[in-house]
This record gives sequence, structure tokens and C-alpha cells, in this order.
Amino acid sequence: MEATILRWLKQPGDAVKADETVLEIATDKVDSEVPSTAEGTIAEILYQVNDVVPVGTVIARIKTNSSETVSTPVNDTPPLMKATPQSSIDENDDDEETEAEVVQSFPSVQNTTVAASGGSRFYSPLVLNIAANEGVSLHELENLPGTGNEGRVTKKDILNYVSEKRKGNYKLNSNKPSIVTNNPPAVQASSREIEAPKESRVTYSGNVEIMEMDRMRKLIADHMVKSKQTSPHVTSFTEADVTNMVQWRDKVKKDFEKREGTKITFTPLFIEAVVKCIKKFPLVNCSLDGDKIIIKKDINIGMATALPSGNLIVPVIKNADQLNLVGLTKQVNTLADNARNGKLKADDTANGTFTLTNVGTFGSLMGTPIINQPQVAILAVGAIKKRPVVVETPQGDSIAIRHMMYLSMSYDHRIVDGSLGSTFLSAVAKELENFDNNRDF
Repeated sequence: MEATILRWLKQPGDAVKADETVLEIATDKVDSEVPSTAEGTIAEILYQVNDVVPVGTVIARIKTNSSETVSTPVNDTPPLMKATPQSSIDENDDDEETEAEVVQSFPSVQNTTVAASGGSRFYSPLVLNIAANEGVSLHELENLPGTGNEGRVTKKDILNYVSEKRKGNYKLNSNKPSIVTNNPPAVQASSREIEAPKESRVTYSGNVEIMEMDRMRKLIADHMVKSKQTSPHVTSFTEADVTNMVQWRDKVKKDFEKREGTKITFTPLFIEAVVKCIKKFPLVNCSLDGDKIIIKKDINIGMATALPSGNLIVPVIKNADQLNLVGLTKQVNTLADNARNGKLKADDTANGTFTLTNVGTFGSLMGTPIINQPQVAILAVGAIKKRPVVVETPQGDSIAIRHMMYLSMSYDHRIVDGSLGSTFLSAVAKELENFDNNRDF
């Protein structure tokens, strides 16, 4: 819905080539570079660093020497540039010039919501950053009147409050501080009331190190709290004998890499099984809108990926049901590499319908994952371990060494009950257990 401008790489008067990076922006968890789709000179920059810009807003103009219209479909990412005739830029030039407008256009992303005192409000990343840097508490934010759309706190609101707070221009009156100025009464009467912050200085005993959360960690924290407040979580567990799958991968991985130019991990095999089961139980591939259940026909699988910073991001494999194993493998590896190298685009993390997280990568046997809103289920796969297990055969039971793995799924109990959740989870386990180790890739 909006993006924060992080840095302008070009200034008015600078020449820019097509596809050359003009600025860097941040949307939700993803920082992106915005390239120019036209060649010319930066004529005007309309928004500055740290400004939060709504989708569809013109943020800069580029003077070009062509009358040809440059356009990009409105849903494309990064921002599109539209060229329109502009004769007023330099009437003395012999060549006809145009002015390209850089327009903010991004896929929809979830709002950042912070909840307190039983309610919730939207805060842009910029407002949250300013509040954190200036020591403005969540309680203060919750009670700060906003002048933005639907009462949202804007950059101007938070900066005004910080400025008045520094001057000491507020006084307690029945636990509600008011901004006090030396202006005439008529101006004073229009001052906005600000709820009491009720701050208390926290002291830490012992040998401690205080580390400030980075922007992504703050967003993750907000999303996790919101998810737990939104969905009543239930987690079911099962285990699967994945011996056939492990042996097949060991057998083909060298030939696979040689033929396809990429390594095959277990993740695409897990996703393949999940996709097959979603087709049988489509209700786990949905979202909730009030009292309406929105069943998604597209199967877009998010895969939780750890970043070098320790933060987590969830790139999405779009239309996973239309990809074969080779296609899934290449998508998984490309998205994972881009995530770790900071090359993901905003669209790469949008529109997921179901999420898979591999907690076994870090040695965990199982986990209780938190639902990635607005989805209704998330599957966690644990580490694959060799264990002695009872194997049933027509000749009788025997004990054998098998590759075993725990699976757990958290789901929104408003929509997915225990019967559906457990049945779906068991279906995924059976799909993995019945893996054909004679298949081709």
C-alpha cells in the first residue's frame, strides 16, 4: 500500500540511463532498487528520504528527448514510469522533449499493525522508526491523535509531538497532557490533546548489553504479535518414514546437478507433497475476511528463509501446482539465493496462500510455527534422523533403521478444525512415505 524512500541515488540535473537505479525503497520486509525505464535527466524529485509514499503517487519526473510514450503495466514492480508530452520544460530546445513521471506502484502488502490496550492502529515503518529513535513509547503512540486518513499518525504528527515533548510544552491535566504554547488563546484552543505517556525509566541490573532492534526485526515482531492476536492457534503433530525419499535424493543428486545446473534439496520434495494434498483439502489454502472464507484457487507456497542477519523472510513460489520437480527446485534455489543476497523484489514475498518452514535445517526435531497472516495454516518439517522403528511386513513385524521426520502444522481454529488439520497433516506424511524411489526427475 505504501513504501518508504530510503535513498536517492540521483539528484535533479543528473543524467540517468534506462534501467539505471534511481532510488532505493522499503516495502514491508523488502528493500528494493528502483530502476529507470527511460533515459534522460532528473527534472524534479517530489519526495525526500524517509517519506512514506502511497501506491500510485508520482515521486519524481525525468526530462527525456523523445516523444515516445514510455509505460509499464500498473501492477509491475518496481514503480512504473510514464512519459507524457511536456513542452514547458525548455521551450528553446529544438528537440521535442517529454517528462517521465516515476509513479509508486507496488503489489499489496500487509499493513504493519501494533496492538495495545485491546485495540490496534496502523503505523507506517517511518513512524515506528521515528518513535523508536526518539524514545516514544507504544502507549504514547496509541494515544496520539492522528491527522492522517482514518486517524492515522503521520510523520508530521509524530515529529510535532517529539518537538513539543523536548520543549516540555505539555502538562498533566487529569492524566491527559496538553501541548502548551505562548500563542494567543485563539491559536491555543486549536492545539491537539495528547494522552499521558505514563513513561517509566527501565533500569537493567547485572552485566548486560542493550541492542536496538533493526527495522526488519521490529516488523517481524509486530507481525508475530498480530498473528497470535488474530488467529486461535492449534498445532498438530505426526511423523513420517522418509527413507525412500532420502535414498532417492542420494541416488540422483549428482546427475540432477549435472543436468539441471542446480542442486536438489529436500525443500522442493516437501513442497511437491504439500501441493498434492492442498488439491485434496483446499480449505487449508484460504483466508478469512470477516465471516467470509476466501478459498484461493492459486496455490502459492511461501518458504520461510533465514537471512545472514538472523531475520526471517518468506519468498513465495507462485502457482506451485503448475511446476514440475525441476521447476520447483529452480524456484526454491533462486528465491533462497536472492533472499540471502538482498535481491528479492516486493512481489517475491506477496500473495502467499500456504507456508512451509524447515526447522530441521537448524537441527530442530519439531516446532510450533506461527501462522503467516492472512493465511490459515503453516507446516513445519523437522530434522531427518535415523531411528530404529517397527516395520510391519506380511511376514511379521521387524525392527529396522529408518530415516524418520516429525511434521507439525499450526492452523487457524476459526476455519480449520482438528479433524481437517490432522487429516491434512497425515496426508502430507503419507505422501512423503509413499515416495516412489524409482521415479525420474
